[in-house]
Amino acid sequence: MRSISKGCQQTALTLNWVPFIFALFFGLISLPAHSTINSQGKNVLVFGVVPQQSSAKLIRNWGPLLKEISEYSGLTLRFATAPNIPEFEKRLAEGKYDVAYMNPYHFTVFNEAPGYSALVHAKNKRIKGILVVKKGESIEKLTDLDGKNIAFPAPAAFAATLLTQAVLNNEGISFTPHYVGSHDSSYLAVADGLFDAGGGIVRTLGASSDETKNQLNVLHITQGFTPHAIAAHPSLNEETRQKIVQAFFELSETKKGKAALKTLNMKGFEAAKDSDWDDVRSLNISVITPK
Repeated sequence: MRSISKGCQQTALTLNWVPFIFALFFGLISLPAHSTINSQGKNVLVFGVVPQQSSAKLIRNWGPLLKEISEYSGLTLRFATAPNIPEFEKRLAEGKYDVAYMNPYHFTVFNEAPGYSALVHAKNKRIKGILVVKKGESIEKLTDLDGKNIAFPAPAAFAATLLTQAVLNNEGISFTPHYVGSHDSSYLAVADGLFDAGGGIVRTLGASSDETKNQLNVLHITQGFTPHAIAAHPSLNEETRQKIVQAFFELSETKKGKAALKTLNMKGFEAAKDSDWDDVRSLNISVITPK
C-alpha cells in the first residue's frame, strides 16, 4: 500500500505540473518580441535562458523558479530559450527577451547594445570553466591535450569555451575546437569517445546524469569570474525591475523557493550593478561585436 500511495502522489504531482510545463514549452517555440498580454489582461514578460543544456532540462530546472518569481512579484514571467547559443545571442541582440539569464561575456556585449542592465546574479559565486576528459584515457595533464580534438558548447560560451581556450593558448597547447551546441553535448561527446576533452562549467557538470558524470574526470578548473547575469531589457520600467529583484531576494526565504534554487544548484541571488562585470571586460574579449 505504501508504494501504491507514493506512486499516486507522484502521478498527481506530475499532472499538476502539466499545464505549467505546456505553457513553458509553448513559450519556448513561439517567442514574441517583448511582453505580451495574457487572457487576464496582464503583461507576460519573456524570460530568456541561455541554452547551456537541452530545452527539456532547462524547462524542468527553471520552471519552478520562474513560477515562484511570478508569484512573489505579481508579474507573469514566461520561460524562453533558443535552439543553440548563437541563436540565443542573436535574440539578445534583437532585444527579444524582457529579462534574460546570460553568461558574463554576453552581458558585457549586450549591456552596450541593446542595453540590457543587471538585476541580480548568483550569491557568493564565481564562475569557472572546466575541461573534462574520459576516465581511463591517457590524458592526465593539460599538455597531454596538445594536438587533440576538443568539444566546446559555442564560440562565445564564456567559461566553458573562452576561459578554457585561453588557458590552453597561454600554455602553448595546440588543439582543434569543435562546437557542439551545449554543455550537455560537450560532456556526452567526451563520454562517448567522440572527442579527447570537452569544455563546461562545474554547475552544468553537476547537473548531468550520473551515467555521464561517472565516465568523466575534471582535468582543469580555470580562474573564477563574476557569474551569469540576470538582466533587464531597457524597455522595462524601474517599478517592474524592482519587483523582479525583490522576488529573487525572497526565493531563499521559503520552502518552495529553496527547492527551486536547489534544482538549479544555486544558494540565492544578490543585487547586481553593471560594473560587477568589469573583471570580464578587462579580458578584452571580442568574439561578438555589439550592433
